[in-house]
Amino acid sequence: MSPVPTPPQDEVLTTISRLSLFEGLDEYVLKQVAQSAEFKTLEKDEWVIHKGERGAHLYFLLMGRLQVIDATEEGREIGISFLKPGDYFGELSVIDGLPRNASVVATSKSKLIALRRAVALELFHHQPLVIERVLKKLANTVRHSAFLRVILAMPSVNQRVCAMLHHLIVIAPGGLPVINNLPTQQQLAIMINTSRETVSRSMKSLIDQGIIERDYQRLIVRRPEDLQRASALGKYDENAQ
Repeated sequence: MSPVPTPPQDEVLTTISRLSLFEGLDEYVLKQVAQSAEFKTLEKDEWVIHKGERGAHLYFLLMGRLQVIDATEEGREIGISFLKPGDYFGELSVIDGLPRNASVVATSKSKLIALRRAVALELFHHQPLVIERVLKKLANTVRHSAFLRVILAMPSVNQRVCAMLHHLIVIAPGGLPVINNLPTQQQLAIMINTSRETVSRSMKSLIDQGIIERDYQRLIVRRPEDLQRASALGKYDENAQ
């Protein structure tokens, strides 16, 4: 992770004010945050956070894409979630001062803002709107972790693939179910604790049956009800292991 020169202060202030965590805060508070902001860049596959290290910063993603990763007791990586521009991360260690509980890696060239822990804590202690948003995010994180535990407990890899794909569905204009910014097969494999080859076979079976359809960088889910049914039964491809 490389530092970059800080942009002009008015540009920094504009960037800070557009971050969802700070939306609606007084300009005086935003200026204090802007003065403390440190800009960083990351290349693809470069690590932002390593599990177990001390958390000295709260991070905000401005550009690119990151993946949050944990590991099983056997050492196999498990993808927890993806981060998109505007997201922030690292708040747990900022709050309790304990080591990071997961790692974060760039899946594309990315740009970040880092705020020192002392600055972030000052906001948490004195800005009710900020801490309310942090608490809501923590609640969503708990719910997502519970969802991942359910997926990883599924006995069939087929079920895990279908369940994860169904979870990633969004409704495009016109009511079309799609999966935008589709993770790579390797990223999906990490998310559901299997191999890339298994994900490839499972995806091919879903495409051959017309349940999903590739459309450039996204998937069109032609039969979402069948995808959901397969996630419950795991029967669409008995040969995938």
